[in-house]
Amino acid sequence: MIEVNNLRFNYPGNSGDTIKGLNFAVQDGEIFGFLGPSGAGKSTTQKIIIGILKNYRGSVTVMGREIRDIDPDFYNHIGVAFEFPNLYTKLTARENLDLFRSLYSRDTDEPMQLLEMVGLAEDADTRVSGFSKGMKMRLNFARAFLNKPDIVFLDEPTSGLDPVNARNVKDIILHCKAQGKTVFLTTHNMTVAAEVCDRVAFIVDGEIALIDSPRALMLQNGKRTVRIEYFVGTCRQSSDFNLEGIGSNPEFLSLIRERQIETMHTLEASLEDIFIETTGRRLS
Repeated sequence: MIEVNNLRFNYPGNSGDTIKGLNFAVQDGEIFGFLGPSGAGKSTTQKIIIGILKNYRGSVTVMGREIRDIDPDFYNHIGVAFEFPNLYTKLTARENLDLFRSLYSRDTDEPMQLLEMVGLAEDADTRVSGFSKGMKMRLNFARAFLNKPDIVFLDEPTSGLDPVNARNVKDIILHCKAQGKTVFLTTHNMTVAAEVCDRVAFIVDGEIALIDSPRALMLQNGKRTVRIEYFVGTCRQSSDFNLEGIGSNPEFLSLIRERQIETMHTLEASLEDIFIETTGRRLS
């Protein structure tokens, strides 16, 4: 669906490349996470893939078409939600979606259905100038689905959202996959990526450091250890046990029989732990 080969890009006036020879592919129906700290090149790469930035080197093909050669019909097939909403604040939520749907030459979804999807139906006729940041983010997110796109590009889609609305956005992204859509997700939120992405790529300083599925990365980098937290009287203590042969480990069996267990969990690495270990950089 998306193929990127030896992609390089530099902004005018910069002495070196911002994007430094990226190579990756996104499969049809995949949720692909493009992860990294601010300034790593995530948004620049997305802007190239959707045709905003033209003067790149290398090759970028989307749905079989080189991005240099796209025509306006290309935008009938993709949906985009930028990190910073670009909305008409003097218009209502419904009027914004009506305006944007008029730009497409293909069948579109009904604005009220999309507003319902993101929990804004009751605010359909409220001017966007009165919206909170989170409401604007949800309207911006809904706009990306107006034209029933085959590929959806999402840039920090849960930024500024409360936990309930962030959960709803993640559910919508997973529903996209169930419908066979492809999702290209740029974020520095590793928790979101771990919950929804089929594969993730770590990018730092314009280069990809690692690509794999979140589960594979966490298993490869985690410890095969179970930690038990328990009480001895009123004192909380913890013990670690290797997973190998744990079912016949007498100390483990004695502990779970005789002590008041508070928690029991494996010591899996988080995506953020793996990113820091791989790149030597912290997220910001």
